[in-house]
Amino acid sequence: RDISTDKPISIPGQFHIRVSQGVMDPVTSTALVVSDGNDCVIFVCADVVVMRCGLVDEVREKTAKLCPEIPVRKILMNATHTHTGPGFYRDATNLQATSSLSDEIPRGGVEIYPSDLYRDWLSTTIAEMVVEAWNKKSEGGVAYGYGYAVVGHSRRACYFDDTSLRAGAVHNSTHSVNGHAIMYGNTNDDNFSHYETNVDHFVNLMYTFDKDNNLTGAIVNVPCPSQNSENESRLSADYWHDVREAIRAKHGNIFILTQCAAGGDSSPRILHYKAAQARRFRLKYGAEVSAGQNRSTETELAARKDIAERVSQAFDEVLSWAKKDIRTEAKVAHQVTDMRIQKRIISDEECEMARKGLAEAMAREFVSTDNPMADLKHNSVIVAGRNRYRNVIYRWEQQKTDKTMPMELHVLNIGDIAFASNRFELYTDFQHRMQARSPFEQTFIIQLAGQPGEEGGNYLCTERAALNRGYSASVFCNIASAAAGQEIVEETVKQLKKLYQNI
Repeated sequence: RDISTDKPISIPGQFHIRVSQGVMDPVTSTALVVSDGNDCVIFVCADVVVMRCGLVDEVREKTAKLCPEIPVRKILMNATHTHTGPGFYRDATNLQATSSLSDEIPRGGVEIYPSDLYRDWLSTTIAEMVVEAWNKKSEGGVAYGYGYAVVGHSRRACYFDDTSLRAGAVHNSTHSVNGHAIMYGNTNDDNFSHYETNVDHFVNLMYTFDKDNNLTGAIVNVPCPSQNSENESRLSADYWHDVREAIRAKHGNIFILTQCAAGGDSSPRILHYKAAQARRFRLKYGAEVSAGQNRSTETELAARKDIAERVSQAFDEVLSWAKKDIRTEAKVAHQVTDMRIQKRIISDEECEMARKGLAEAMAREFVSTDNPMADLKHNSVIVAGRNRYRNVIYRWEQQKTDKTMPMELHVLNIGDIAFASNRFELYTDFQHRMQARSPFEQTFIIQLAGQPGEEGGNYLCTERAALNRGYSASVFCNIASAAAGQEIVEETVKQLKKLYQNI
């Protein structure tokens, strides 16, 4: 389904409200039902930044009304994490959504389509799509394999020194609490040491075929968020649009269900070698690209093309040999578990820091000039900052009575391959721990999966990242502790081993 809208809707994914000004390329949602007659999985992907604000609940409720026979808890939804997808957050103050349409933000007459109305339409559209996929089930087969494509790069630069001790360092902003690591840090720094994470260049693929072995679609699972065009004010599926176009150019209008594997510490951008990249894009695409810190639109569009070429080549290479082993019979087993994981505990000192920060943020004045869009950006930045401090204080209060939080975990297998979900922007180390210990031939990890309730995905960093600090590994970014990441690993591996014993 095309889930784009021509209405001026908020675009979440930054620390200010962006209002959509048209569509750069379609944002879509795709559903795939796989059943062996006894159990099933209903995969759903959507080109949005994250799943939250009851979207999964609404989809399941509407699906159940349309088709009561569908086991709606087996609907596994994931966001591709495009930063240029339409907003569906609550049209009210939302501590979990820094760019929600809070009533606190003066809009200066700027027209913004209500996100509540869009979410209602979106959930209806997805539910109808799920029902259509369910009703059109027919005999077919699957094939699988993995290939290689460079998409993600570590976005956490580490330094020999503690950057918080540098002259003029910002200690407690809503964007960063830097230490030995900085998100998108400058690598042309005398104290630059290394990248924190081990990036992952695997592309996991599962192809679908009809009863005559004609290719009908594929799951394409890449461990990197889609955020090349994240500063755009037009709706876009980001690099996934280019990937879909490249694959379909050769294979026709097949279904492509996209999944973001664990890539909370990765980005589709390089931090060094920028001059070499600018030359590459200039000679390869004729693009007027930038070599410095500020990435131009032309640079990002060239990067998207580059990524699409690599992923589509991996798609073709794997298909060439995977189709020799099309499985028309395979056991499907799908376990959905409600688990509790450890919260990231907020210290009294951090809470006091948040109180002081909130007081300062409350003292910042809104502006009203003859440029309403610029005013909206300025004013929404203020409220986003307030909400991040409020969220820390709120969590500090909540942890007094409950130091855990919920997560709906999906673990399933289709024959010899497995899938496992989590709600977070999960650091790559956790994925490797799960895949290394999985008894299955291949294990697809799906991050930013939806779950019941209002809350959605936040960064879940590793132990070493928590020590290094920086954006994505700070009190503002982590509602779950690094220990929670290992709890997810252990429960996932436990469930995988149970499924494997029953193949």
